[in-house]
Amino acid sequence: MRLDVNALGTFYRMAREGAGIAAGRLTQMTGVETQVGVTKLNFMRGTEIRTDFEDGAEKVGIRVELSGGIDGHSIVVFDRESALSVVQTLLSESETDEFDELSRSAATEVGQIMNNGFIDGWADVLETVIDVTTPEFVEGKSAETFFGDIDEAPSADDLALVFQSHIDAVGTETGFRHYLFPEHDSMADLLERLRTSDGIEYDKLDGFDRMAEQGADEVANTATTLTGIETSVEIRRLNFVSLETIPEEVANETLVGVAFEFDGTPSGYLLFLFDEDSAREIIEAMVPTGSDDDTDEFDQMGKSAIMELGNIMASGFLDGWANVLDTTIDHSTPEFIHDIGAAAVDPVIIQLGENQDYAFVFDTMVVADGREFDCEVYAIPDEDDLERALNDLDVDRIEDTPTTAEFGEIEGS
Repeated sequence: MRLDVNALGTFYRMAREGAGIAAGRLTQMTGVETQVGVTKLNFMRGTEIRTDFEDGAEKVGIRVELSGGIDGHSIVVFDRESALSVVQTLLSESETDEFDELSRSAATEVGQIMNNGFIDGWADVLETVIDVTTPEFVEGKSAETFFGDIDEAPSADDLALVFQSHIDAVGTETGFRHYLFPEHDSMADLLERLRTSDGIEYDKLDGFDRMAEQGADEVANTATTLTGIETSVEIRRLNFVSLETIPEEVANETLVGVAFEFDGTPSGYLLFLFDEDSAREIIEAMVPTGSDDDTDEFDQMGKSAIMELGNIMASGFLDGWANVLDTTIDHSTPEFIHDIGAAAVDPVIIQLGENQDYAFVFDTMVVADGREFDCEVYAIPDEDDLERALNDLDVDRIEDTPTTAEFGEIEGS
């Protein structure tokens, strides 16, 4: 199975179109204004899907099976309280904590209308007909309850392409997530029809995901070594997204970080973003005689500490890629970032947007054990360079090739 940016771009437009139709129909049905949140194509392993899904909250889902233009399963999932709230709006009833026959029927109708909105959007983009089975109501906490008996859902170590869209009801805490698990052969047929270039073998993308995972582990190890704060990698995934949506994912708060441009095969951008409290923890750990309450933590010494950590993490991350790809990847001197939300990533998006509309984005979270230290890592390669690099990738090298972070100093440190 091969894929390229044009095929994935079509899938992305499918997802956005479907989410827009589903949101509009939910508004018509309930009278509650809705808006489409971030839409993503996630390349996720089964363990990542389950970790992401199993947050301890009770959930309600409506799922249908698809055939025709695309085969697989479509599932609309919302937390239990949101589902009850929508049902109460529809039935004009007082608050209830249980799903009786009437409320289950109402929730199923809502889920069916939303599923049909997504599916109609996909059918419009693909100019085809997609058939849908009778909807099924599902309730529970675990991914197993919702996905366990679906053949298309990936096993623990399998990498699958999962469509995810989020719809929010404006002014409320009601939110909905949508998952599409396409059937492998059906997806392969679609990719073959939509491709406009030789593209990338799917197993090479799987190799890139494993390669990026090793890079994330190296980042965590480096952070532990330099700061003395025990850190580990939390949820991580490979996304295919529209460049314009990346800033929407960034927290709307003041961020501190480091940005790099890297050049070679592939080229692109690498960002490490911390919230201010995490950045202060790093400075205090790396500069023990650092600032007190009357001093700006982000003075030259503080900036230098953040930049030193970012520089060495970047070396570990990119050296691992270069070793596996048997190529050379150089990165620029670190650029310090101290800005609010989307403004922290806008310069990178503007640069990439001159040549491409979409990007493979590897994002992860590095977290500290018992301390305030969260780091979001964004690796955004140039799509043409990535395609060339992955086509030359020997996937057997990935597990056997070590990363080689160099613990040097940057100028001014």
